[in-house]
Amino acid sequence: MLALQVDTAPVVDGNVLDDPAWSPVPATSDFWQKQPQEGQPATQRTDVYIAYTSTAVYIGVVAYDDDPGGIIITDSRRDSSLDNTDAFVMVIDGLLDRQNGYVFGTNAAGVEYDGQVIKEGTGGTSNAGNAGFNLNWDGVWTVRSRVIEQGWSAEFEIPFSTLRYRTSGEQAWGINFQRNIRRNNEIVFWAALGRNRNLYRVSEAGTLTGISPPPVRNLQVTPYVLGLTRRGGQLAGSETSSEFGIDVKYGITPSLTLDLTLNTDFAQVEADDQQINLDRFALFFPEKRPFFLENAGQFFVGNNEEIELFFSRRIGIGEDGALIPVEGGARVTGKVGETTNIGLLYMQTDAVTGVAPANQFAVARVSQELPNRSAIGAMFVSRDGDGSYLTPANEDYNRTYAVDGRWGIGEDTLLEAWAARTETPGLTGRDDAYSVKADYDSETWWLNAAYTDVGENFNPEVGFLARSNYRKASATVLKRILPRDLWGLYEIRPHISYRGYWKPDGYQETELVHFAVQWEFQTSSELHTAYNLTRAGVIDSFEIVPGVIVPPGTYDHRELSVYFVSDQSKPFSFSLRTIVGGRFGGDRFSVLPTVSYRIGESFRADLEADFNDYDLPVPGGKFTANLARLRLSYSFTPSIQIQGLTQYNETTRVLGTNLRFSWLRTANSGLHLVYNEVDERNQDSFSPGRELIVKYSYIFDVLR
Repeated sequence: MLALQVDTAPVVDGNVLDDPAWSPVPATSDFWQKQPQEGQPATQRTDVYIAYTSTAVYIGVVAYDDDPGGIIITDSRRDSSLDNTDAFVMVIDGLLDRQNGYVFGTNAAGVEYDGQVIKEGTGGTSNAGNAGFNLNWDGVWTVRSRVIEQGWSAEFEIPFSTLRYRTSGEQAWGINFQRNIRRNNEIVFWAALGRNRNLYRVSEAGTLTGISPPPVRNLQVTPYVLGLTRRGGQLAGSETSSEFGIDVKYGITPSLTLDLTLNTDFAQVEADDQQINLDRFALFFPEKRPFFLENAGQFFVGNNEEIELFFSRRIGIGEDGALIPVEGGARVTGKVGETTNIGLLYMQTDAVTGVAPANQFAVARVSQELPNRSAIGAMFVSRDGDGSYLTPANEDYNRTYAVDGRWGIGEDTLLEAWAARTETPGLTGRDDAYSVKADYDSETWWLNAAYTDVGENFNPEVGFLARSNYRKASATVLKRILPRDLWGLYEIRPHISYRGYWKPDGYQETELVHFAVQWEFQTSSELHTAYNLTRAGVIDSFEIVPGVIVPPGTYDHRELSVYFVSDQSKPFSFSLRTIVGGRFGGDRFSVLPTVSYRIGESFRADLEADFNDYDLPVPGGKFTANLARLRLSYSFTPSIQIQGLTQYNETTRVLGTNLRFSWLRTANSGLHLVYNEVDERNQDSFSPGRELIVKYSYIFDVLR
């Protein structure tokens, strides 16, 4: 595909066909189905135009549709999912490394959707959500869309300063486009992909030529002011305070960025989803704070939500969720040369009496990309405390050292491994861990096998460790079947998986043998059916809910699981997961329903619940443990919205409410008005804690 330099930039208003600035720009029109008819031409025509000036890249899209009334628009909130709406999404690999890139997308309502692709999206989930795709990256760019007589159209303006590329002068970029035609459950690509691939498969993207980016130096300064008033809870009265902070982003080179932050505050971030812990292991809460989410995939080494050698929630958040003031920090991320990735992070936090000492955190990460999705890397993580809480100053530190690598074999096979050790005063003996994994993913089969070994004194204090001192083996065999005209099915995925954990002495702590079939229909609704064999080896008794103790022992059980999710593009949709079987020597019945309702793209309500009914052969063993969550959102425009989250956890008897009004300017900056309330109902003398926060931030693009 060819990009054309123009003297006059298009007017970004979503009107591609009426803007003469697009007339000399050649269009690309051939798109190919991934589903439902893989390899066939798209049923609707899509024209894509790319132009650029000395400051920005412009992408014009005309999504022709012979039934404009059938265009589905489900949401207009920034970064809301584009899976269940008519949409246009692109990936841009400005460094042409065929592994990483930036994603930009929209729908006919003009939603702004952006993110970062790391390692072709194969990093798995991490403290930033998906380590292979970081949806929480927010760039400075603009898009406008509108429904027209011929279908719908959109115009993107992406400043060069938002992108990363090698040098100035004419060069080639990797690029691919995806269009969703939702009423047909149709997904089409410009550079064709198999049904087991997605847009993140950067190595199979097409090539954009003729583009000559300038030697742009990016400098963005984002100050914020915040006012807060708080009363109730543990406060005898009320308090009012104000804060000021600043973030700075500087492009050292077009591919290497320095971020600085001072007096960092994340008041505008949505509250954590409450969880019920009915087992013996640590719960995983994902990172939501913007500073730590940007480029988070660069720092990911480990196993998904199980062992994370760097877990950014250890910075500024105590073990009980208490907030710890972040004085500031710095981060350098990007590329040196064409194939070497680096990530450097330094943060400093204040001491909080009875919670944590003042700490200095440092992370250094380097990885060398190799051909065919391969790479080798190393990472160092450290914490240095001031000795003001529990530990003497000369022993208040922790270190983690790690190496990792991946080797792509052909198009379908990927081998991955990492090894690490930690250094903690007072802990000797086995302080190491390692993991190896093999993955084969073709259009017909998905095969996976992995082994992990964690020493008893392996202690990544700035990481996440769900359980310690174990050996784990796992494997999965999945077959993809395309039925022909059978019950409206699109794909059937029968599979068998195994997961087992053992202590070093051979005692089995956990086992799951999983027999399942996934049924995906042409409407995108899905039915999952499973039969599981489980084992729980309890070494030390534990309190499953207040007052109920599970004694040591080995508990073998069977269970049935059924999960159904309806067509999520409809105004009313729902999902239901049911688990029936044994648990810890007794019976368990769990139901997890979710009901969603939307009005156009503006209003959405989601009601979720987690009902658990247990009958265990111990005193007080017949109990329920329930959780309810209600989310409401209303978008006045794609930039102005109000969102609410109310949760009640029966086991902790905590009722929490988080209300947020946002008037965004760009890249999540703007005005935020936040109200929080926490009511701990198990404390009769405890009054609800309430706080009201006003925060305003503004991005000054100094060099643009």
